Amino acid sequence: MLFTETKLKGAFVIELEKRGDERGFFARTFCRKEFAAHGLNTQLFQGNMSYSRFKGTLRGMHYQIHPHAEAKLVRCTRGAVFDVAIDLRSDSPTYLKWFGVRLSAENYKMFYIPEDFAHGYMTLDDHSELIYMVSAFYTPEKERGVRWDDPAFNIKWPLLPEIISDKDKKWADFRA
Repeated sequence: MLFTETKLKGAFVIELEKRGDERGFFARTFCRKEFAAHGLNTQLFQGNMSYSRFKGTLRGMHYQIHPHAEAKLVRCTRGAVFDVAIDLRSDSPTYLKWFGVRLSAENYKMFYIPEDFAHGYMTLDDHSELIYMVSAFYTPEKERGVRWDDPAFNIKWPLLPEIISDKDKKWADFRA
């Protein structure tokens, strides 16, 4: 795997190292040793899948608070998404900064998002699907969120969202 740290300390875009022949290819999507060598959380406890029917669906920006904060390893397995993380670590030099990356079934890229980051995405194709591994079990009472269009972050989305859940529309403005 090829690890490229983003402008957000601890967040990585990960590309597969494909070993191929006439049949196709093989690639690792997780290796505890390689993740540990880059200082990433290697304790992945739960796998999730998300499917969105329509282009322009926005999901996010979600996170869980301690002691259930979660790192995420995200990959798009169908369609394409613009995947975004916001650094919410108050002691970080990139506090309140965001980074977005296009993940698609064709580019095979993954996005590693550390604990204490908000995460969300917008679908760029109909019938988009994500799989992601997380380092903590989902704990509804520890879930929090920030609004996708909160001026505290000024995220540059590639499209105007067409579908957003009521819950995601109602997150309050972020307060530092």
